[in-house]
Amino acid sequence: MAAQGLVVVASLLIFCLAGSCYGKVHFSTLKRTLDVTASPKQGQVLEAGLDKITVTWALNKTLPAGTDSAYKTIKLKLCYAPISQKDRAWRKTEDELNRDKTCQHKIVAKPYDASNKTVQRYEWLVERDVPKATYFVRAYAFDSNDAEVAYGQTTDGKKSTNLFEINAVSGRHASLDICSICFSVFSVVSLFFFFYIEKRKGKASSSK
Repeated sequence: MAAQGLVVVASLLIFCLAGSCYGKVHFSTLKRTLDVTASPKQGQVLEAGLDKITVTWALNKTLPAGTDSAYKTIKLKLCYAPISQKDRAWRKTEDELNRDKTCQHKIVAKPYDASNKTVQRYEWLVERDVPKATYFVRAYAFDSNDAEVAYGQTTDGKKSTNLFEINAVSGRHASLDICSICFSVFSVVSLFFFFYIEKRKGKASSSK
């Protein structure tokens, strides 16, 4: 009975270890097989909620046939450049993709069509909740288990080229600013008016 118990415990331990390891994909293990481009030019500044980004992607034509046989889905993501990750732990790059915070903003997910070798294209309106930062675009290829198996990006390996900026929605409107200015002016004028009235009352009292 004791031996059977040890076997059960060992089996559970192996199962738990296998479960904890399953799904842990590391970026360093992925091959860069996708050619990805985005419409913004180096250093261009886009406005959240107003401007659009056109992203294209395709399998690198120099790769052997069958390279993309496991690809089922392509997911495009907006990713922080190193300059916008500095001193921001919540945007930190981690090799384990489940923990990686580089690419937090989903652009789109599209089924991968291995029979279609032409360049795919998607136009995305920058969402209003995208924070002000410097970005690039990355595409991940996922297999049938929804695990990353390959990638492509608009920048180089050091993430220093083809970067663009996005200005966040400030939440302020010109009409509100005008009202604020008018209210401030009215307050100042009212203060001087009441000061003038009180001063005249004081003079009138002293002359009696």
